[in-house]
Amino acid sequence: MNQLMLMFMAAFAVSVVCTPLAIKIAPKIGAVDIPKDARRMHTKPMPRFGGMAIFLGTMSIVTIFLPKDSQLWGVILSATLMYVVGVVDDLKGIRAKVKLFGQIACATILYLFSIRISVMGNPLPWGPEVFHFPLLVSYLVTVVWIVGVTNAVNLIDGLDGLAAGVCAIASLSIAYTAHLHDRMTTCSIMSALAGACLGFLVFNFNPAKIFMGDSGSLFLGYMLASVSLLGDTPLKSTTILATMVPICVLALPLFDTTFAILRRLVTHRPIMEADRGHLHHRIMAIGWGQRRTVLILYCISGVMGVAAILFSLDMIVETLILMVIAGTLIFVFLDNEIVDKSENVTKGRKLLQEWPKNKNEIVKRKDASIVVKDDKKGKRKK
Repeated sequence: MNQLMLMFMAAFAVSVVCTPLAIKIAPKIGAVDIPKDARRMHTKPMPRFGGMAIFLGTMSIVTIFLPKDSQLWGVILSATLMYVVGVVDDLKGIRAKVKLFGQIACATILYLFSIRISVMGNPLPWGPEVFHFPLLVSYLVTVVWIVGVTNAVNLIDGLDGLAAGVCAIASLSIAYTAHLHDRMTTCSIMSALAGACLGFLVFNFNPAKIFMGDSGSLFLGYMLASVSLLGDTPLKSTTILATMVPICVLALPLFDTTFAILRRLVTHRPIMEADRGHLHHRIMAIGWGQRRTVLILYCISGVMGVAAILFSLDMIVETLILMVIAGTLIFVFLDNEIVDKSENVTKGRKLLQEWPKNKNEIVKRKDASIVVKDDKKGKRKK
């Protein structure tokens, strides 16, 4: 436990020291996010090289403290490559297909280092205890898992401190679960990752002084997906610890990603095209600022983190209760109503197709209640 705390604090310190350095370096190398469309929430150019601090804070501590084996080298090598892909995207900008190819290549490296989903625990009381996947099926499942989680984290990086905070909560939840089940390598790496996220969050929470960029979000998503697969052994608990716990912990970004894909398919838009229909955009649209929106999403992530821990302990009823609570909160924010400058109502169920390019203005009374125009009656209703 002392080593875990030391790794956490050391990663936090490295990240805190490196983030101001990243702020100075970013403008010199062109890693600056310019608000050139309405989807962005900031109004001035911002350095987006914070991934450097998270990467150094995690990898330096992992390399120093942990004994190296083939699987750990596989994580270090492939995660570094994923970070490089993100850096290139932050500096030059790369096409979505090229980025996807890079993610598949990193997942393939993991597979070659025997970090893979090769078995599935049988939850039923009869039949074999585990199901073994053929090599091709194992490879495909591993790639889909890595790419899916990586992009899920990348897509929620839309508000100050959102991705860093959610990943810190996820890392701590996975670390605690791994500690309960004696998977100390996973626990150690997740502790370092959480420390690096929180160190960066000092400068990234609203009002942010720097963004993590794709180098940070891709690295974080990749680490959460890959480290959970370490020590894969044919036990009934393998699937729970390797995939089910991360799915619970990352339920918020995974849901947001799935919903974004379905939304774009329904509206016949490219799947990789950015829009303003994400959950954090919808919460912002009811008039709450970035801080309150991010804190709400932290709470949802925290509830799901606790649910993941309880699930790993076979506390199914308690897990379901927490999942219902989190799901209810998400449902409430998905169906809010928005009033733009022209007072046209845009409902969540319409997938925000009518959102104007200019900033939205919420109509409010003096008592801070939101007023929505009723087009049918020509009156306003509270």
